[in-house]
Amino acid sequence: MAPSVNTHSAATAASQAPGYGKSGFTTVEVQTDKVRVADDAIYSTYAYENAVVEKVDGKYKVKPTVQEYEFKLDTKVPKTGLLLVGLGGNNGSTLTAAVTANRHNISFNTKNGKIEPNYFGSVTQAATIKLGIDANGKDVYAPFNEIVPLLHPNDFVIGGWDISKLNLAGAMQRAQVLDYDLQRQLVKHLEQIVPLPSIYYPDFIAANQSERADNLIPGEDKWAHVEHIRKDIREFKEKNDLDKVIVLWTANTERYADIIEGVNDTADNLLKAVKESHSEVSPSTIFAIASILEGVPYINGSPQNTFVPGCIELAEKHNAFIGGDDFKSGQTKLKSVLAQYLVDAGIRPVSVASYNHLGNNDGYNLSAPKQFRSKEISKASVIDDMIESNQILYNDKYGKTVDHCIVIKYVPAVGDSKVAMDEYHSELMLGGHNTVSIHNVCEDSLLATPLIIDLVVVSEFLSRVTYKKKNSEEDYHQFHSVLSFLSYWLKAPLTRPGFDPVNGLNKQRAGLENLIRGLVGLAPHNDLKLEERTV
Repeated sequence: MAPSVNTHSAATAASQAPGYGKSGFTTVEVQTDKVRVADDAIYSTYAYENAVVEKVDGKYKVKPTVQEYEFKLDTKVPKTGLLLVGLGGNNGSTLTAAVTANRHNISFNTKNGKIEPNYFGSVTQAATIKLGIDANGKDVYAPFNEIVPLLHPNDFVIGGWDISKLNLAGAMQRAQVLDYDLQRQLVKHLEQIVPLPSIYYPDFIAANQSERADNLIPGEDKWAHVEHIRKDIREFKEKNDLDKVIVLWTANTERYADIIEGVNDTADNLLKAVKESHSEVSPSTIFAIASILEGVPYINGSPQNTFVPGCIELAEKHNAFIGGDDFKSGQTKLKSVLAQYLVDAGIRPVSVASYNHLGNNDGYNLSAPKQFRSKEISKASVIDDMIESNQILYNDKYGKTVDHCIVIKYVPAVGDSKVAMDEYHSELMLGGHNTVSIHNVCEDSLLATPLIIDLVVVSEFLSRVTYKKKNSEEDYHQFHSVLSFLSYWLKAPLTRPGFDPVNGLNKQRAGLENLIRGLVGLAPHNDLKLEERTV
């Protein structure tokens, strides 16, 4: 029998209790000679198989390739702090409330009965991964967070910035997301949490947000603002005795920044522009620069172009992790599944019309044209790679584009319950047509908050993974600065310059799952089911 690899920790398993999870808890033991455990790390070998394709004279020449990698996963999960930009917004207050309710096992009553705290909607906390099959050929699944050691959201140390000085209890009440009985019990835990002053450049967000802006870092010197944010990060880390900090933007959608040669096109030009307080340097980019210079992962959860070319280059220079853009929660997540299904089925979508209205502050900010344009861009790109994947349906004869219409309206009465309506109009064989209409009502912040959890958990996990090419490299390297593994949770996935994004939801998840499987010695997913289909 092959050597046994056990990533299970009895010490952390013993600490489990209802309503409270623990970082680093694992239960999967893989028996393989591809893995060894030593010095608080899992070492694995992985054969990455792909194929290089060249089209010559109408024929495809396909050359299979194999590259062997050696991975190292540090198994010690660090004490991690989460700094949210927009801590007092709907998402920030809901996340803090959710972690507090789960950490303290706070149940509450609604008209439908008693509700226990949970993390439904989070992939890392409430989803499973297929491990293999049992003796009868039946699929066997394990919880996502029990395969490799992961940070648990109950262990987040949360802080952050906001342009509003309202404490988190008041922010939670203002957001009107959670049931009253839960809010009532959370007040004593949240009323002492007050956001740090934040950056406010009125030109980048809607004018209607000015009434909230009472908690600001003074002055107009943008480099001083970078230094202020860096100091906040260092002090938060020191005060809470943290091993690691992650910064995530969940504040208002900004307008797009203009890409200007000599201003934000290179890392050096961007830093020079900040020191000159150039008007096209946005607040979100200021936070990104500060995080990069501090060596702290930075994730952009809104649709604006925070990561201008100079910002990406700066992250590459400092080997700092970045990820974005824009949370993919409801309507767009469904679109990245349905559009993929239609194209893969040989059905030709010719138009996708998406409409939604919402009444929270996000909708209020998006009622301004420039901020809506940022959201429109991120939503529109979600089906691009699906169209490009099928040259039978999309070509010079039939056309290479889909009419994609996006409308967002602010309707205060619906509050945080976003109403989405989509129509997919497609061509069938011999002039036939198929129309799929979907009406979806979702509680916006209760969909977005689990995404924040997953983005933080997976970002921290990826920071503990290093690799080297077997037989050709001596030293381990970290992944590229742009964490495209996060794309499952993002509308407009940021990718390494020169590479195209993957938007299909199933493809995005498969990439991350196969990495996790490879780290513990399992092969990529295989659904041939030859046990059933052979004699």
